[in-house]
Amino acid sequence: MSSRAIAGTRIWAAAAVLSAAAMVTTGALLTDDPSGTASAPHPAHADGLPHTAVEVSVGSCGRGWTRARAGTQVFDLHNTSTGPAEVDLTDPRTGAVYGEVEGLAPGTSRPMRVALGSGSYAFRCLPDDADAITGPTVRVTGGADAAGPHAVPVTEHDLVPPTLAYQRWIGARTVELARRTDVLRQAVDRGDLAAARTAWLPAHLVYERMGAAYGTFGDADAAINGTGAGLPDGVHDPGFQGFHRVEYGLWHGESAASLRAPADRLAQAVHALRDGWPQQRMDPAELGLRAHEILENTEQLELTGRTDHGSGTSLDTARANLDGTRELLHVLRPLLTSRFPGLPQLDSWLDRTQHTLDGFGHDGHRPPVNRLPRTDRERLNSDIGETVERLASVAAICDLRRTA
Repeated sequence: MSSRAIAGTRIWAAAAVLSAAAMVTTGALLTDDPSGTASAPHPAHADGLPHTAVEVSVGSCGRGWTRARAGTQVFDLHNTSTGPAEVDLTDPRTGAVYGEVEGLAPGTSRPMRVALGSGSYAFRCLPDDADAITGPTVRVTGGADAAGPHAVPVTEHDLVPPTLAYQRWIGARTVELARRTDVLRQAVDRGDLAAARTAWLPAHLVYERMGAAYGTFGDADAAINGTGAGLPDGVHDPGFQGFHRVEYGLWHGESAASLRAPADRLAQAVHALRDGWPQQRMDPAELGLRAHEILENTEQLELTGRTDHGSGTSLDTARANLDGTRELLHVLRPLLTSRFPGLPQLDSWLDRTQHTLDGFGHDGHRPPVNRLPRTDRERLNSDIGETVERLASVAAICDLRRTA
């Protein structure tokens, strides 16, 4: 899923991005002053909040906001120019963004709901194919209300160092992946299916820890970790390959002879990934989004058992996905520390989720997810669900934004 909120609107919020977006897009549209020249908040709206009409244009960015007030309020942004624009409400000193609306078409209006405390604010209008324009600074004083969520924008330049660090980490994992996959293939080749079943999980978990790079892997991802879902003949389809194809055979009584070709194809795909990785370049813009998507996919796929093809190791995969999320947060932490006040709470939820997963089973053997008692499944779903919501803020903060 995208970290961008629906209808082209993004808002800074500690809650999940989609929840925040729903709040924004249901706000009242501009009705009091279609010209966009109103100068004071108007409290008579169905949402019970004060509204201020604000003009968006190259010549009059932010015009209309002259009476400042603290607290939660709505700015009804009206684009009077001839082209689409993005609009930010910023701290003109630090550049921190308090609210954002994208894709505001000419002649249209859209609400921006924000919470403001004492401080200085200015609208920044970013027309398509033109430089940014910053409107007049408006000072809010005497407000007892604290400002709402906000953060300094992350640029592509900011994301280059963590992206390079993560690429190096992935490179080391591809070497480990090839080594462990070779152990699996060799066991199948010599007909030792018990050893192959033992070797399958350690190899598979290496790949599952690499979740933020799947987009860069391209077709290699399907060749290494594809499932039977969506294939015309499901698990019997010739296109079904990779770890899950070998898994299906190992836990459904297939012979070693029938598994040699799938194991060989898997090893070839893994070696090709390892050998080609030094020439790959990850997109820095994807890093924050992947931090959210890894556990979101875990919630949708592993905790429902949809990717289990017989081994019953979905909980182990979930634990590996958690490791992968932590590695991504490790390289992003220098950017997040000053931008995300909720980072300590996110760390606590990651710890809590890890503790829950580590509490299942014993001696490193976790039960199949469908054999967990109901109370344990509810606790696990709750822990991962809360963690996923908090990771949505990481995706929002790391989403690249124009500043000029």
